[in-house]
Amino acid sequence: MRLVHDRNVLDAFCLDFCRVLERHAKYIIVSGFLAISSGRTRGTEDIDVILERLDEEKFKRLDKDLVKSGFECIQGEKPEFLYRQYLAENLSLRYVRRGHLLPEMEVKLAKDLLDEHQLENRAKLPLTGVDVWFGDVNINIAFKEELLKSEKDLEDARHLRAIFSDQVDEKKINGAKHLIHQWRLKT
Repeated sequence: MRLVHDRNVLDAFCLDFCRVLERHAKYIIVSGFLAISSGRTRGTEDIDVILERLDEEKFKRLDKDLVKSGFECIQGEKPEFLYRQYLAENLSLRYVRRGHLLPEMEVKLAKDLLDEHQLENRAKLPLTGVDVWFGDVNINIAFKEELLKSEKDLEDARHLRAIFSDQVDEKKINGAKHLIHQWRLKT
């Protein structure tokens, strides 16, 4: 499978998807797309988004609006099934534009206080040129350095540290790393 690297395609996909999200839930874009939209050149096949916790009825309305707007979930068409088998079990859903394989929007619900904190401290980042809500740069760095740790993620973290040097706060990064251990790594 070929990774998507065309910023115009990714930006338009992200903007269109987030316009629908905006009508239904608080959200943040996290991980690789933050690095890509701030100038890092690398491919990706998905954009990660975290939504505030939604009940099944709110999710059904969101899914209906996404379908009406030209998106489809690759795991199925029945929102009740999608909610109960995936989101309620803290598993992600993947949406694409109808008839396309890539890019994908990987949708997750907030799973703990760390995600909720990110949603409360979300920000628009004009440097990216994409008018969507992003998760905190410092928490993104912490996740990439402490939890994900792949070479790609470590390069993303270095890029974010350089590009957003005026926003990098080691105290916040270390605090987030502590919470990652507490909530995700359980150490």
